[in-house]
Amino acid sequence: MIQDFDIRSDGMPAEMRILLDAYPRDTWEAHPGFKEKTKHWLGAHQMFRQLGKIIRSDTENFLDKRRDADQFSARLAYYGDALVRNLHGHHGWEDHSYFPELAAADPRFEAGLEILEKDHQELDVVLESFSKSANRVIQLALLDKEQVREEAGKLHGVAETIEAFLQRHLSDEEELAVPIILHHRLRG
Repeated sequence: MIQDFDIRSDGMPAEMRILLDAYPRDTWEAHPGFKEKTKHWLGAHQMFRQLGKIIRSDTENFLDKRRDADQFSARLAYYGDALVRNLHGHHGWEDHSYFPELAAADPRFEAGLEILEKDHQELDVVLESFSKSANRVIQLALLDKEQVREEAGKLHGVAETIEAFLQRHLSDEEELAVPIILHHRLRG
């Protein structure tokens, strides 16, 4: 399903990873510049990963007949709304506040931040597709239980896309932003 969207598959260019070499991921928490705001931001990323996994696995459980349509649609409504609403708010804040702060601190990384902003635009397209399919599943669970499984199959492909997208994008985002924060002692 991922091929149905224009999603970047390469990692960050090498020149965007130079601070990561100086501040590898396994040293972040011990760094004196690693503050609560950064921990909360990374925590939000972990929540997005978990929500994506829940939605994908719930869809698989429904398709494998381990969950009924009513349970599936109720969980989909709850977790799907949480994922879409929070991702939109989070990446809107990043684009308008966080990324400009990072670019001002270290203009060498503006190209990397622009890559991440483009990811956000494509994520909007993926989330729109997800929302349409999820809403259809929820409506069909009320109106025509026979068609729910077919629509859930389509939803599963989009859920896999979201999960893969988030895995790559969030890792790239973290590995670009956190070293800038630590290097320049931002967000303390």
